[in-house]
Amino acid sequence: MQLPQIRLQSTVARISIATTPPVQEIEQPPAELEIRQPPAQLQIETTPGKLTIDQTKAWEDMDLKHIFRRIEEFAEQGYQDWLAGMARLSEQGDELMRIEDGGNPIADQARENSEPPMYEFNIGWIPSLFSVKTNYEPAKVHIDVQARRPMIQAKPNPPLLRYTPGKVEIDLAQRPTLKIDVVNLKLANANQFETSI
Repeated sequence: MQLPQIRLQSTVARISIATTPPVQEIEQPPAELEIRQPPAQLQIETTPGKLTIDQTKAWEDMDLKHIFRRIEEFAEQGYQDWLAGMARLSEQGDELMRIEDGGNPIADQARENSEPPMYEFNIGWIPSLFSVKTNYEPAKVHIDVQARRPMIQAKPNPPLLRYTPGKVEIDLAQRPTLKIDVVNLKLANANQFETSI
């Protein structure tokens, strides 16, 4: 027995998508920078050190004296000897004036005046301790510094942006279809005939 059938045959639709990606370009120009550094002002004032060495006493201890010092000493010594001589003569005159008191003043005075005096002597060419006098004034340094700030001029440059938007293209690659077939379908017409479709 043949039953009537409806046969459906379909084709699905297909979509095609084409994508162009976006492009973004960023370029950063460097900033314009200008730096000037004025030099610092430096001023240095120096007072040099001073060393004073006085050897006068050491030379005098070694009997190497300046002529002016020798003249001064000789004058002082002459004056002292003159005073001592006057004192001795006065004393001897007093002794002779009192000759009646006894003793032998003339012989005593002759012996006193004829004997050389006893001098004390030590090593004369070695200066005494601390005879060389030193004095030192240290140097003085005054430093004056005036720092100067750097001069900075900066000009920033904005970034350069280039953007190309992307694209999406959608297309119908395949259209849908539907095919309908009818099989084993018989129709009766007015004449009572059966017809197959």
